[in-house]
Amino acid sequence: MGKRIAIINGPNLNLLGKREPEIYGNQDFPTFFQALRQSFPEADLEYYQSNVEGELVNRLHEVGFSFEGIIFNPGGYCHTSVSLADAIAAIQTPVIEVHISNLYKREEYRHVSLTAAHCIGVISGFGLWSYELALMHFLDH
Repeated sequence: MGKRIAIINGPNLNLLGKREPEIYGNQDFPTFFQALRQSFPEADLEYYQSNVEGELVNRLHEVGFSFEGIIFNPGGYCHTSVSLADAIAAIQTPVIEVHISNLYKREEYRHVSLTAAHCIGVISGFGLWSYELALMHFLDH
């Protein structure tokens, strides 16, 4: 069995493929996730998505002591959620924050992430490939 890696997506990411395709692309996440599993069979990948902040905190707590890595796209919560930042700080599993869009090419309020300070790194602006880059890091380290 490979390294256990959790991918956790926050609010509105369930609408990938439908929502603002000029920013987020045309592919839905379940299709991308299946392709990711096929491309990286050495990883034991799990996927979770919620639009609810408390559910994301609970999921971080559930996987944050037993997985080798967490790839986390907190969506808009990265700009507002002290609770998610605290949850990342409280767990042992390393977290990489990912964003599909380049936050620095967007509205100024998106340039600040409260959650990023507790992550080992941030990958932003490479579309869905941001997830692949994070996964490659966890598999190589």
